[in-house]
Amino acid sequence: MGKIPGVKPPELKSLVRVQDRLTFLYAEHCVVNRDDNAVTLTDRRGTIHVPAAALSVLMLGPGTNVTHSAMSLLAESRSTCIWVGERGVRYYCHGASLASSTRLLEEQAKLVSSERGRLKVARRMYAMRFPNEKTDGLTMQQLLGKEGTRVRRAYERESERTGVPWSGRVYKMTDFDDADLINRALSAVNTSLYGVVHAVIVALGCSPGLGFVHARDERSFVFDIADLYKVDMTIPLAFDLAAMEVSDPSSAARKSLRNRMKDGKFMERCVHDIRRLLLVDRDGGADDLEVEDTRIRITCTVNYEVEPKCQL
Repeated sequence: MGKIPGVKPPELKSLVRVQDRLTFLYAEHCVVNRDDNAVTLTDRRGTIHVPAAALSVLMLGPGTNVTHSAMSLLAESRSTCIWVGERGVRYYCHGASLASSTRLLEEQAKLVSSERGRLKVARRMYAMRFPNEKTDGLTMQQLLGKEGTRVRRAYERESERTGVPWSGRVYKMTDFDDADLINRALSAVNTSLYGVVHAVIVALGCSPGLGFVHARDERSFVFDIADLYKVDMTIPLAFDLAAMEVSDPSSAARKSLRNRMKDGKFMERCVHDIRRLLLVDRDGGADDLEVEDTRIRITCTVNYEVEPKCQL
């Protein structure tokens, strides 16, 4: 057999663990290529070299051209590549995930395939939202009723805090501008949250479509996980934006949420919550869950224009 051309791929044992890598690198208006085991970024100002094995995520923005050899190097280095919008605020698609095994995906598929498993995970989700209440004996309908009450009270509380009038959640999926300012702000900030959660889910190797509370949508699990954080994160932020009377709630929502997440703590929390939901039975306890290679920090959002509806 003849010699295979090109640079020899690095051995797995020599690769940098994900938790020790750079969080992400954003590039736009440049050519992405390869030089030995480094990714090169070239524009009119010159060329820079980045060790591929030190990258967790390479974010390709507008105006980027990437070569086949660069993508091969990223795959060999177990680094993922994500195509995003300007400044990384929209997520379009991704390459390989950062997961080293299918463990989480297998557990997710097993749990979602039975009614008992789905209800068990749903109860865990609501237990995270109601830490002082027992949810073991509640049906799905009772859980949804408690969540509905919780969200309505959150809207009323934030309306009183900010002075923004609140008359209910009203929006058209096909016409973003038809809603009032607070409803537009809520749609925009929730859209950004869905994108961040989606990025974490696919990076962990889970399926965005296999949900436990939401169902029959390609992003059901995204909506399930995002609902864990809305009352504490997106609802207060949306009312703050409405109180400031921002002219462009969509742009303001993306930037504001990104600023609140830039320290990476939300990403770590999201990773921990997903693993806790899916692996607690297998590992014997949530406190014993090892992190492995899942400390992922990605700063990007998905360009979703609609919000989900729960289907039982």
